[in-house]
Amino acid sequence: MTRPLLSRRALLLGASAAGLAGMAWAQSPSPAELAQALAGTPATRLPPATGKRQVIIDTDPGQDDAIALLMAMAATDRLDIKALTVSVGNLPLAVTEKNARMVRDWANRPEIPVYAGYPRPLVREPIFADDVHGKTGMEGPTLHEPRGPLMPTHAVQYIIETLRAAPPKSITLVGLGPLTNFAAALNSAPDIKPAIAEIVVMDGSWGVGGNITPAATFNVYADPEAASIVFRSGVPVTVMSHDAARRVLLTPERIAPFRAMRNNAGRVVADIFDSMMAYGLRRRGVAVGPIYDPCVIAYLLKPELFKGAKVSVDVETKGEFTTGATVVDFRGYNRRTPNTLWISEADSEGFYALLQAQIARLP
Repeated sequence: MTRPLLSRRALLLGASAAGLAGMAWAQSPSPAELAQALAGTPATRLPPATGKRQVIIDTDPGQDDAIALLMAMAATDRLDIKALTVSVGNLPLAVTEKNARMVRDWANRPEIPVYAGYPRPLVREPIFADDVHGKTGMEGPTLHEPRGPLMPTHAVQYIIETLRAAPPKSITLVGLGPLTNFAAALNSAPDIKPAIAEIVVMDGSWGVGGNITPAATFNVYADPEAASIVFRSGVPVTVMSHDAARRVLLTPERIAPFRAMRNNAGRVVADIFDSMMAYGLRRRGVAVGPIYDPCVIAYLLKPELFKGAKVSVDVETKGEFTTGATVVDFRGYNRRTPNTLWISEADSEGFYALLQAQIARLP
């Protein structure tokens, strides 16, 4: 059987295709390059911090909040804490504001004012995490009646008035709980945005799933509308994600140095850690677990312990199964300018060394 003759055009096209295939093969990416191309924007190590930050810390204590607050209040050389503002979150507001004042006593920082904010999310019914933190929110250490008073001004009013009087980009807002108070302030007074240097939050996950639903982390799920307002505000947002925090695992061995400290703060932290380990044993069957909010303070003090990438982030507010999910666009699908520094990796050993050094400075 005679084979058909190929035209000159067919021969040229065939040669071109073969040539292109050869070139593609010659330029094939390495496995690492291919993995990075598929993953999108790479996480890079963050630069060291410079200077001293003025911060307003919004919190809903909560065991890990308490440790984060102690860590922050010890850092008098790095953080000028203007106030603690308190929201509903882990427990009702009447509990969280009392706990914030109690932690202030443990750190012996009576000069830091505490303001209570919203007693419920912006549009939803509140949810609580007393199954994790106990009915007091402070399962573990010996508790006492707070010595200092609660300020009479509403937290959102305080935030607005303080930022209106502040120079441009001079104050960092730090969110350790649901973002209700920050969102309410931004909605009510958008003119405060120029004074905000950065909003740093413990919120969201991308690769490790949620801790309240399969898709959502507690702080976002508790008030997804508030989180959406903050992420879409146009103010620079930094997220300490659960992807990073779950690399900073607490183990019984890591509690021992705090128990050995000769100060009250060390004992308080050890008692809280023991309670967290007991919860991990009940919940997961192993005495190990992540530590969340203190990672935010570690970022403020020593950002070089972390890696992150600037990406676009949205919050799902209407999903049947995904309400509260953080939608992180590492590959630029939405073609929007990145609105978030998403921290995804952490130096666990460096974190615990920093935490120990800070807690050792307290009474």
